[in-house]
Amino acid sequence: MNLNSIIESAELQFKQVLEDYFISVYNENSLPSHGLEHHRRVWNYAKELTANIFKKNRLTDSSLPLNLIIACYLHDIGMSVDPGIKHGHHSKELCKNFLFANNLKENKFQSLLSAIENHDNKEYKTSTSKYDLITILSVADDLDAFGYAGIYRYSEIYLKRGIDHKVIGHSILINAEQRFNNFINIFGANDSIVLKHRERYIVLKEFFNNYNSQVQSYNFDGHNPTGYCGVIELVLKMTEGEKGLKELFTELENNSDDEVIKWFFKGLYSEL
Repeated sequence: MNLNSIIESAELQFKQVLEDYFISVYNENSLPSHGLEHHRRVWNYAKELTANIFKKNRLTDSSLPLNLIIACYLHDIGMSVDPGIKHGHHSKELCKNFLFANNLKENKFQSLLSAIENHDNKEYKTSTSKYDLITILSVADDLDAFGYAGIYRYSEIYLKRGIDHKVIGHSILINAEQRFNNFINIFGANDSIVLKHRERYIVLKEFFNNYNSQVQSYNFDGHNPTGYCGVIELVLKMTEGEKGLKELFTELENNSDDEVIKWFFKGLYSEL
């Protein structure tokens, strides 16, 4: 099996079609952190994971890359309908529309549809194989929850779901730890791929530990955002439609004197 050729074939056949379909359905203004760029990154992480599995002679399904690229590009498209816990179901239904529009028989893609619907089940009990479609999709999605992009994505979706900014830090840390531990369980604590993404997990972990310390006395008044809480305050403004991310990048590049805010948005810009 030539993995690179199979992946290139899947991309040639579906990448642009998937991106065009995504753009036609998803409203980037409603939830920017889960837009097309998130799905592109998840596909890149999935390719990285698949190559790691292939290197260990544990990849036996030659159809996996084709199913995986569709899953990566459509797993969160249902956020355009519902940003809550049912978004996987809506993503599955929108994937069915994609299959129909591209003359792909739905009955041949049941594992794909199941993976999309259940990818956000973070109890990690749905998979029967360590390296099946849903496992790789779920872990690739988890990897985009770390680093600066992860801080931004977590904050936006939790605030969008109405979780109070006073407690989101603790909630995020619990969820992120579950994701990282699952990653270690699958790929091994000393594997190079784990060591690479551990650094990104630590960025997120340290950010929210600092946030939890600052939030006890921080005033979210919108006038002078500072520190780790200031970052979340700015994300809150974005969720409320006051500012867009590009506008914020431009504004902070020239006007912010806060070292933490400058550090965070510089890191976020580099990842996005």
